[in-house]
Amino acid sequence: MSYRFSQIDELVINTIRILSIEAIQRANSGHPGLPLGDSPLAYLIWSKFLKFNPDNPLWPNRDRFILSAGHGSSMLYSLLHLFGYNISLEDLKNFRQLGSKTPGHPEYDPQLGIEMTTGPLGQGFATGVGLAMAEKYLGQLFNRPQFSLIDHQVYGLVSDGDIMEGISSESASLAGHLGLGKLVYIYLDNKICIEGPTQLTISENVASKFQAMGWHVQKVDGYNLQEVANAIQDAKFDLKHPSLIVARTIIGRGSPNQENLASCHGSPLGEKEVELTKKNLGWNYQDNFYVPTEVTNHIGKLVAEKKLKEHQWSAKFEEYGQCYPHLAKKWLKMEKGEMAEGWQKNLPSYEAGSSVATRKVTGKILNQLAKNNWQIIGGSADLAPSNNTYINEMGDFGSVHGGRNIHFGIREHAMGAILNGLGLNKMLVPYGGTFLVFSDYMKPAIRLAALMKLGVIYVFTHDSIGLGEDGPTHQPIEQLVSLRSIPNLTVIRPADAQEAVVAWKWALENRQAPCALIFSRQSLTVLDRDIYPDPLNLQKGAYTLFDHALDKSPAGIIIASGAEVHPALAASCLLKQKGILVQVVNMPSWELFQQQSLEYQNQVLPPEIEIRLAVEAGSPIGWEKFTGLKGKVLGIDGFGASAPADKLFKEYGFTAENIADNFRALL
Repeated sequence: MSYRFSQIDELVINTIRILSIEAIQRANSGHPGLPLGDSPLAYLIWSKFLKFNPDNPLWPNRDRFILSAGHGSSMLYSLLHLFGYNISLEDLKNFRQLGSKTPGHPEYDPQLGIEMTTGPLGQGFATGVGLAMAEKYLGQLFNRPQFSLIDHQVYGLVSDGDIMEGISSESASLAGHLGLGKLVYIYLDNKICIEGPTQLTISENVASKFQAMGWHVQKVDGYNLQEVANAIQDAKFDLKHPSLIVARTIIGRGSPNQENLASCHGSPLGEKEVELTKKNLGWNYQDNFYVPTEVTNHIGKLVAEKKLKEHQWSAKFEEYGQCYPHLAKKWLKMEKGEMAEGWQKNLPSYEAGSSVATRKVTGKILNQLAKNNWQIIGGSADLAPSNNTYINEMGDFGSVHGGRNIHFGIREHAMGAILNGLGLNKMLVPYGGTFLVFSDYMKPAIRLAALMKLGVIYVFTHDSIGLGEDGPTHQPIEQLVSLRSIPNLTVIRPADAQEAVVAWKWALENRQAPCALIFSRQSLTVLDRDIYPDPLNLQKGAYTLFDHALDKSPAGIIIASGAEVHPALAASCLLKQKGILVQVVNMPSWELFQQQSLEYQNQVLPPEIEIRLAVEAGSPIGWEKFTGLKGKVLGIDGFGASAPADKLFKEYGFTAENIADNFRALL
């Protein structure tokens, strides 16, 4: 296909370049090399290919654009301004300033056209894979003959740094295996990184590597826009393979003294060099942050055509609703983030006194809810039998039409980012499972999910030394406190199967942020709720499970989470035999507890009761906020060991007798 390129296209490209370097210079901070070098490619995607409507930024069938090389954010903001999104020239002038719409790296805001938070290299690359998987899955669910409700591309600009990150190789391998043909990445092959030429650190043949992973690979001159356009068109025609277009570009192109130098990657050009660059690019306008009228008019025509496509799609959806009313109703519920009516009634229940590992609850819930809730999709990093994350009779993603079970392979980091991509779609409820200790592999992606407020559900099983013989390499110690330290991530560690059900219920009802569900490998006794409070109290984060003192003032409080609640209860009974009356507080979630009113918090942990013992088979760090200066934490300061779980709990002091002894020592 032939595309027409003229002087107006060159003027728009230079407008993007100049706005970008002016914003950087005004902030005296930023990365001018990418906007100067790669604005032609970004403009080509946005003008000739990208499907969107700035008046309806959340249109479900819009194409997604991922700037994985997020340090080029000034270029993205310039594009968004020119193409009609709610970013003004004043916003460009406030680049990298406190409270602006234009921070140093793109921060997720779909209303502004920013599809995800990027900056940590490789994350955008891997998250785009998740976006492409969401497109494929939803298309299989809803598309019908003559009705392609879901038919959009995922475009991305990725850098040398993105390609070097291990997460990119993990996700590229899976994308090739799954044949994600709607994924088109342009690799900005400028052969420069911060420390100098990329030959300092990389000598592999990137094109051959991606071909070996099942990608459709093409090489182009990044400044021959007709050649690049043809390559993108070829990539779109290949629906069986993701595409990588290796575009040879030059960092800092147009800057007389900085072109092709590592120094222009992350430092402003300087006032004098900005003026020289403008002159070198043939920019004849005197005012800063100036957009020529010809540019405004040209882009206005392009945007009008794009809006028309969205309007045509909306009309088609109305027709779809008449032909397939049941599917249209399902679509609208999923678009609103709603579960099937009465889904809470289908949650499992467990008999008091029975013995159930909390990890087994996941399988029950997924299999009971998935049939009527198509938005539930996920899998495990090759641990589904242990995590209990497989949905029976729903097929495997990529193997059958509408398959729901994703086999991420042993790629935890990629799994985390792909879950973010699925979550960014907003119509889906993504979940992913692995052992708690391997959450470390996922940490950067989890952090981004929290930053973007995505409703991703993490299923972390084998939550302590209770996993036993696999030993210290698999026994989490510091992972709980590490997860709890992430802002906007809710961590829940239930004490029995009934609480695990409530934890899942909370996660499915609260989709404004990610949630980490922490489950045991070993079986735990289901508490008798005729004796103990309703498990729904888990939603408050902490509650008094038992009070031996009743109306009297207790000698102190024992606080515990998860499996350790059980020996804590037993310890309270031993103390009672010695005439020491205590309260036992079950605290499955620090975050939920701290969201409660101060009145409720003081009711559960009365300030006047200063003798407090916290019990958890993990790092003691952080518990002091609940135990206070006169309290103590019974935790684990070292690593675990390989032995049966019961022997380990005895060795590390998580027995009723030792908990009671530790409490008496406080007295």
